[in-house]
Amino acid sequence: MPRPVNILSQAPLVRTPRPGSAGIPALAALVLVLASVAPLNAAAQQEAGWTPALSMQYRAVSGTAISPDGSRIAFVVREPLMEGPQSEYLSHIWMTDADGTGAAQWTRGEASAGSPQFSPDGAWLSFTSGREGEGEAGGQVWALPLAGGEARQLTKAEGSVGGYRWSPDGTRIAFLMRDPPTAEEKKAREEKRDVILVDRNYKFSHLYVVAIDAESDEPATPVRLTAGEFHITGFSWAPDGGRIVFAHQVDPRINTGRLSGDLSTTTVPDAAQIAEIVAYREWAESEGWAEGNVTMEAEEAAEAGLFGGNIRLTEIDDGIGEVALLVGGAGIERSPHWSPDGASIAYVSTGNQPEPIGLGDVYVMPAAGGEARQLDTPNRSASVLGWSGDSSELLLLESLGTRRHVLAVPADGGEMRFISYGDGVIGSVALTGDASRMAFTWQTTEEPWDVFVSPTNGYSPQQVTDLHASVPRPEMGRTQLVSWTSTEGFEIEGLLTYPVGYEEGERVPLILNVHGGPAGVFSQSFTGSPAAYMLQYFAQEGFAILRPNPRGSTGYGKDFRYANFQDWGYGDFRDLMSGVDHVIGMGVADPDRLLLMGWSYGGYMTSWAVTQTDRFVAASMGAGLPNLVSMTTTTDIQDYLVGHMGVEFWEDYERYERHSAMYHIANVVTPTQVIHGAEDLRVPFTQGQEFYRALDRRGVPTEMVVYPRTPHGPREPKFVMDVSERILTWFRKHLGSEAVAAGDESR
Repeated sequence: MPRPVNILSQAPLVRTPRPGSAGIPALAALVLVLASVAPLNAAAQQEAGWTPALSMQYRAVSGTAISPDGSRIAFVVREPLMEGPQSEYLSHIWMTDADGTGAAQWTRGEASAGSPQFSPDGAWLSFTSGREGEGEAGGQVWALPLAGGEARQLTKAEGSVGGYRWSPDGTRIAFLMRDPPTAEEKKAREEKRDVILVDRNYKFSHLYVVAIDAESDEPATPVRLTAGEFHITGFSWAPDGGRIVFAHQVDPRINTGRLSGDLSTTTVPDAAQIAEIVAYREWAESEGWAEGNVTMEAEEAAEAGLFGGNIRLTEIDDGIGEVALLVGGAGIERSPHWSPDGASIAYVSTGNQPEPIGLGDVYVMPAAGGEARQLDTPNRSASVLGWSGDSSELLLLESLGTRRHVLAVPADGGEMRFISYGDGVIGSVALTGDASRMAFTWQTTEEPWDVFVSPTNGYSPQQVTDLHASVPRPEMGRTQLVSWTSTEGFEIEGLLTYPVGYEEGERVPLILNVHGGPAGVFSQSFTGSPAAYMLQYFAQEGFAILRPNPRGSTGYGKDFRYANFQDWGYGDFRDLMSGVDHVIGMGVADPDRLLLMGWSYGGYMTSWAVTQTDRFVAASMGAGLPNLVSMTTTTDIQDYLVGHMGVEFWEDYERYERHSAMYHIANVVTPTQVIHGAEDLRVPFTQGQEFYRALDRRGVPTEMVVYPRTPHGPREPKFVMDVSERILTWFRKHLGSEAVAAGDESR
């Protein structure tokens, strides 16, 4: 039977130093700034223990960037704004020296800033922000001089800038932008006749490029590189700056990304040519040639002081790059990375066919085209971070059981090596220009995320931030990695969090928490973090929480991930329940006080479980999908579900019904709460409504909680805080440990 791949089980344990311990650089500047926004009643919060409000003070960190010489690190800090009518997040960029000194916030204001990058010469810190964006334009690329000075707007695009990259020589920036609305579309919207035609009139994402003039304070006008009916998802510059390789699919729909994906290249003009093209366009438009159907002859161009190319405005507007297909076929290719020596391109691919359940092998091919070589990774689901400076290795990020680490794989297919290791989760990895050093975030179950730096040869992580020094850290419920043998010999891992102050031998209420996916994974991340399920809040209130990784989870190899193919609700359910029995056998869980919650696929398993067993006292289904037939016809990822079922529902109704909780609804006796976002396209709102209505009509105790403006999971901080409190109230009510509030109409 497939078993978990646990390569790191014998790796040395790396423990994050506590603030003030030996070996941590001075972090006074950052601590002082963050202390200014710390709560005044920190001592009271420490005494009160873990609450959703306390977890919200642990601010998310992402978007790490490291300067080309490794001397400075930028990162994004996101904080919730919840005063009065506010319920939103604000992100800004911070910077610190690589020894942990000189920390300071570099962007400010009411508009968020993100996506920091250093220019290739290390003189500028660029970022995206909508600080001056109004209407259609939205976010643009800005830059701050590291020597000091005000932020400068680098791009002036008609739409909002997506992913962007500096050219290797620092003279240009390429970026992605969705096709802006046409004049007719703008007019239709203004006149309230903007009818939506489903799966029509797509807005594709295409490549643009601007020339950067270090002497000018004016934002640069972009030149379009690509056009046509394809949607670009990612790109990488050639080291000589003359070409870009990009990944694209046939349309922008998320479902299409599971069926379509190829690689192509385009030529890119140099900075001088871009300037000439922009000048030509401005000159031609000033001459009344805005319709773009006039060719400028070489003689006219010379007289106007412009380059002597015979080019039409329509050719500029339609994309001036020479596009050539590099990798096509039935497989799905994405995330290309050009090697520093220019000879090779690495990318992630599903191989020779789509793999809706999930597969991402790493390939390397000649940049000029030719046969690709597949590289082996433990989970076959890696992300490419970049190349080593000498182009001999690829640096990858991959989940490995409950951990996530950086690996290095030789481009010629040699033996893999671990760059990072230990119990915890690495993320937001950024590499120096030669990939000799990396900046990253690191967290464990008991330590929140901070920014670290390390060489990539000889792992030696040094903490350079102390972002939560001023945030109270009450006693935590400890988390333990547990494992058990399920049916068919499957070895299953899970994370068990004990109640705060747990005493050995005490039997406590157990919450079974099921992850999404099903190819999700519970990892060794900080258990005090703000999320829909506030783990330490439940632990503070006396609950143990078991988070299993049943068959179908990522992090344990392809065979394990595919082990629930055509088997939703059966083998995976047995994995979950055998985990519950294991914790009961440990003497921790009270078999008469079992509870259940899960989101998305975890919500599916929640709906399924209450139709299969009456062992749970109460359950909470978050964004669950109890009806796989109606789910397939309403979700925006229909081929993901069909991929798991192996057949369309009209070809085998019985298969879909056999795995759908709605067709077993008569069995439910467990009080079940239903939670859903009103704007959920992934698992449409009607899925939750179906289950709620059926439970209510059957007289099963239920309630439905709907979050307005919410997609597939709460996004507004006040809603994030609200979820766990509502679940806890529901659980306590049916455990009999809390009086039912007056006016509660749930039965």
